[in-house]
Amino acid sequence: MPFWHRLIVAGIVFIGVSIVARIVDWRMSRKELAPEMATRYRVLRRSTTAVIIVVGFFSALLVIPQVRAVAGGLLASSAVIGLIVGFASQRTLGNFVAGLLIAIAQPIRLGDRVDYAGESGVVEDIGLTYTFIRTADEARIVVPNEKLASDTIRNSTIRSRESFAEVKVQVPLSADLGAAVDALNEELAPERDSSVYVSALDGNATVVVRANAPDEDSAQRLERDLRVRVHRRLRASGIWR
Repeated sequence: MPFWHRLIVAGIVFIGVSIVARIVDWRMSRKELAPEMATRYRVLRRSTTAVIIVVGFFSALLVIPQVRAVAGGLLASSAVIGLIVGFASQRTLGNFVAGLLIAIAQPIRLGDRVDYAGESGVVEDIGLTYTFIRTADEARIVVPNEKLASDTIRNSTIRSRESFAEVKVQVPLSADLGAAVDALNEELAPERDSSVYVSALDGNATVVVRANAPDEDSAQRLERDLRVRVHRRLRASGIWR
């Protein structure tokens, strides 16, 4: 068989395996699971896809006789190559293994609210080597899995998916704080497990408005809504002019 025919066969094999990997990934991604299972499932799904593509790539290359001849020589010196590759990919393999450990032990899960390295955010994605944390300003903190598996992380939702919306406002000390708190309590009456309290009296009074939400996304939406409602209520009550 001519060399270019073998190249075409190799390409067809690789494309076929890639299509199979995408189908497997699509089928696995359609399942709706609880957060703890979704985290394990996503890492498993991506690991399976990566293995299928790597095996397909090398299977396609072995169709070419010249590549098989080279592979035979490489296998003869596999110990040396394994040592070199091991040193070169130590960090990558460490991140990959750490990703599997995170999926099994689950110190963090998809959707958890966490504090890491002085930043707060929501776990958006746990990849094979990196984890993405979405901050309140929609930025992304990209953390190697190896660091997440070894560093200390504050997880606010590890026991419960419930979160909360919180708004802090400054009220002049000359204003009637009791009236302000009563007005805001009335505004938050429809919300579940809400509270209004004065947290500080430095220069101005700091009034904290807090309400529970079923998850982090709902909490962020409620927080945006509360800012408008609190502002409107304080103006209508004459606290702000």
